[in-house]
Amino acid sequence: MISVHMTPVPSSTVVAYRDDGPLSRAMGLLVAGQLPPLPPVLAGTFVTGVLLVLGVAGSDGLAVFAPAVTLLLAGPGSSHPHDGRVDWLVPPILRLIEYTFIASCGFAHEIHPVLIFLLIGALGFHHYDLVYRLRQHVYPPPWLATLGLGWDGRMMVVSLAALSGWVTGGYVVLAIYLWGLFGWESLTCWLAAPRSGVEAADMGTQD
Repeated sequence: MISVHMTPVPSSTVVAYRDDGPLSRAMGLLVAGQLPPLPPVLAGTFVTGVLLVLGVAGSDGLAVFAPAVTLLLAGPGSSHPHDGRVDWLVPPILRLIEYTFIASCGFAHEIHPVLIFLLIGALGFHHYDLVYRLRQHVYPPPWLATLGLGWDGRMMVVSLAALSGWVTGGYVVLAIYLWGLFGWESLTCWLAAPRSGVEAADMGTQD
């Protein structure tokens, strides 16, 4: 099987699937990988669920603080190697938190469903592309997680937009930015990958 190394190989694909932003990675440095990742993520899911139930309709709704709470709980686990038997659950749980918060906040502020779909669609495209390229050994550049803001940064942007009352504009700007960034980076990355190497890697994953 031929590996197509476009950038340095991540230490763990599960960690790469987390899609942590600068804030989460900085918090992970504080504990130096000593905090198991799953329990705090589950706690963050519970707290986020409670805050969403309490409501996000107003700019003073408690749910707008869900990103900060989730970051404080789940962020420190970002530096863990995620080598536990059930640590693979962390990325999908983070996706659930992020997507649910964005959708709930958007609907609560009466954002048009198409706009909500476009924003979540950009995230879905990025995360599908991330999973598929790691399977093909075509690794994303390290700067992508930083410019893409990470799950933590994107939730923070939505929260700040809700607090400022500029929710529709925030969703529009964020959706355009993420589609442009993820679409352009994915296209250029796949075009630069040697076709024979990608096909060989694909055959290897099917064996």
